Amino acid sequence: MQTQKKYPQNISCEFFPPKTVKGKEKLGNVINELKVIDPSYISVTFGAGGSTQEGTLETVLAVKSEGINAAPHLSCIGSSRENIRSILDQYKSNSIRRIVALRGDMPSGMREAGEFRYANELVEFIRNEYGDDFYLEVAAYPEFHPQAESAKDDLLNFKRKVDAGADAAITQYFYNIDAYLRFIDDCEKMGLDIPVTPGIMPITNYTQLARFSDGCGTEIPRWLRKRLAGFGDDVEALKAYGLEVTSELCRSLLKQGAPGLHFYTMNQSVSTLAICKNLGVIS
Repeated sequence: MQTQKKYPQNISCEFFPPKTVKGKEKLGNVINELKVIDPSYISVTFGAGGSTQEGTLETVLAVKSEGINAAPHLSCIGSSRENIRSILDQYKSNSIRRIVALRGDMPSGMREAGEFRYANELVEFIRNEYGDDFYLEVAAYPEFHPQAESAKDDLLNFKRKVDAGADAAITQYFYNIDAYLRFIDDCEKMGLDIPVTPGIMPITNYTQLARFSDGCGTEIPRWLRKRLAGFGDDVEALKAYGLEVTSELCRSLLKQGAPGLHFYTMNQSVSTLAICKNLGVIS
């Protein structure tokens, strides 16, 4: 963890573009509520094949209008260099300088990957076209990407993104701290030295969490699954226990020297604020 300890510990959050007027109003309130934790930036997701492109830009500009740095996700699968260049030019003209560069998912019904196959190709393209105009975040998978052929292959995929010019990384969420610590150790053995911020998913709904986790390859340890399942329909008790578990995970990560925390908020503020309060970030 020596590489990580030298970086400042910042808090950041992730939103997804709301689809309705009511959702937009609600997200505006959430942004205001989260100002108290002074997020270093807020990232905004980007649908498969750019399906939320307009919504992503609109949400990014809404975040920026509140005086908070915004970082749009940009996925390249199923896209072209011309399209990616157009999107980046638009962000640049709006003084957006931070990008989360991702491979992304193949759009439904599309068979060809397009002009980009992997995230490292997107990072390389941005560096070749724009130099250092953008600060580039990439994804990291402490428990390894579900489509990776092996742990070694996944580590090499991450190395390719760093070698292509990534400035920093955000991990997939996890509940096993050893997975993150070992991932950092593996990165250090390969000579990789960029901040790798742990992604944090607050626990509020066990059924939803289990579905998400099965889809993205995140392990919910058996002891945690059993405890969460045991709450049944007692939503408040589950949330209280989830808050305790996630707060302790965050506390341990910061103590070990992680360069901050990145909260997957699901466009909510309550859990993120409660965890930050438990950590002493806010009173």
